[in-house]
Amino acid sequence: MSGRATGDADAVSAGRRRTVTVALSPPYDVVVGPGLLGEVATRVAEATVAVVSDDAVWALHGRRLAERLEAGGKRVAAVTFPPGEASKDLATLGRVLRALASAGLGRDGAVLALGGGVVGDLGGLAAATYLRGVALYQLPTSLLAMVDAAIGGKTGIDLPEGKNLVGAFWQPRAVLADVQTLATLSPRELRQGTAEVVKTGLIGDPGLVDEAERLLVPAAAGEGAAAVPPDELAEVVARAAAVKARVVAADPHEAGVRAHLNLGHTLAHALEAASGLALGHGDAVLYGLVYAAALGRARGLTDQVERLAGIVERLRPDPLPDLPFEALVPYMRRDKKARAGRLRFVLLAEPGRPVVVDDVGEDELRSAWRALEELVR
Repeated sequence: MSGRATGDADAVSAGRRRTVTVALSPPYDVVVGPGLLGEVATRVAEATVAVVSDDAVWALHGRRLAERLEAGGKRVAAVTFPPGEASKDLATLGRVLRALASAGLGRDGAVLALGGGVVGDLGGLAAATYLRGVALYQLPTSLLAMVDAAIGGKTGIDLPEGKNLVGAFWQPRAVLADVQTLATLSPRELRQGTAEVVKTGLIGDPGLVDEAERLLVPAAAGEGAAAVPPDELAEVVARAAAVKARVVAADPHEAGVRAHLNLGHTLAHALEAASGLALGHGDAVLYGLVYAAALGRARGLTDQVERLAGIVERLRPDPLPDLPFEALVPYMRRDKKARAGRLRFVLLAEPGRPVVVDDVGEDELRSAWRALEELVR
């Protein structure tokens, strides 16, 4: 049996499964627990599937998954590409789409996106556009994907002008998060997801930040996910997923409160793009969270600067890129939250209560950048 939460941060557990329902129409479940990759064949209804993955994840998990699917009577095609953010481009999307066509995937088939956020974004966009849309199942294997990218139906690829500028909303039939796969992550990869758990806690479950500091920060700083008891790891993932599910259900197409999920991301996406993707997404988010906290403190909002700077210090992210602030501004102005040329930032009135502001002046932006540099360099 499994516990169930409908976008509720206190997902109840029974046994070793947690289930969070994303209350859209139709609704779908995010199932969290160990060993779920062994159950995909029974949880996927379609008889023909294409497993979309990157080469590294395919070697770790994909071949065994394909064998299990075939043993369960499925016809399986494998579609892989090189790992990394650089694969989230038009050329790779085109290759994936052509591979789906070559495999003869029909409208009664399904795409299984097996991997981290890049795989989920690109595989999801392929599912959304191939034959004008086929069934999608998200099988996240990174912490970042489990708590964020795999949930909510946002898919996309990058352009040279910025991240995720091409995409579609395409909800999965289900998200199956096998926490055993997290044991294969390097501390650096685990750190990227830890940043998103911290962000998620700040916007919707403040106690989750405490759990991240207790469990995930030490693991991401060097011990690895294997040091975290699987049941506790599943609980943290489920709590983060519940926050995301609640926000997505309230705003499926990012017309309002879903923007709150972008706390820290306005600067983070600019850092990623301006650095040529040299900075990991979670590392960029860590810096973006401190930056947003500095903006908020200057406005008299909740002061989370020192706490977040302390988390950054413990996690030891890749160095803040040595970029002039002027190099970041054009990317921030292309941020998806911008309206009529005005930058919009998500800030915290207090933990658990995010607000969106659109009147941040140039002096405030520069002052927050200086504060960030002083805190983390």
